[in-house]
Amino acid sequence: MRAVGMDPVHDTRACFRALVDAMSQPGTVATSPTEPADHAVLATLVDHEVTCSTPDETIRTALENEGRLAEADPAQASIVHAPDPATCPVGDLTTGSLKEPSDGATVVYRVEDLTQEPETGQTETTLVLSGPGVPGQRRLGIDGFAPADAQALAGAQSSYPQGVDAVLTTEQAIAAIPRSVELEVA
Repeated sequence: MRAVGMDPVHDTRACFRALVDAMSQPGTVATSPTEPADHAVLATLVDHEVTCSTPDETIRTALENEGRLAEADPAQASIVHAPDPATCPVGDLTTGSLKEPSDGATVVYRVEDLTQEPETGQTETTLVLSGPGVPGQRRLGIDGFAPADAQALAGAQSSYPQGVDAVLTTEQAIAAIPRSVELEVA
C-alpha cells in the first residue's frame, strides 16, 4: 500500500499487531505505524474477499489500484469507513446473525482524539467498557465522536453475539470496541 505511505510488509504487520492489541484489550489506545491511522487500518483489513464502503477517494483509489476493493453499500459492507462519525448510519449496518455473528460489520471511525482513562469532563464523550478483555471497567475518552454517535454504536452492539465491531482512529492512534464488550456512555 505504498500509495497511502505504507510499507506493504512491515507497516501492515505492525498495524495488524496494533489492531490485535486494541481488540483484545478494549478501550486501550495503540499506536499506528503510519498516518493517518484510519488509512493504515483499511489498508491492513481490506482485501478482495471482504466488501468495503468508504467515502475517502485516496484510500478507495489505492485499494482499487491494487485490486483489493470490492465496494458495497454501507448497509451490506463488511468494513465501513466513517471519516465523519456523524454521517455513519451505524444502526443500519449489518450485525450478522445468531448462526453467523462474524458477518457483522466492522466500522472504522476517524475521530479527533482518544484518551485512555480520561478525567471527568476532559473529553467530548466518555465510554465505559466492561466485559471480555477488560478487567472490571475501563474508560475511553473520545473527541470528535458525539454522545449520540456513541449511543447509536451501543445500540448496534446490544444483541451479542450479533453486533458491530468498532475501530476508532486518530492521526496516530487506534482503539477498538468489539461487539463482545458492554458499552455505556458516561
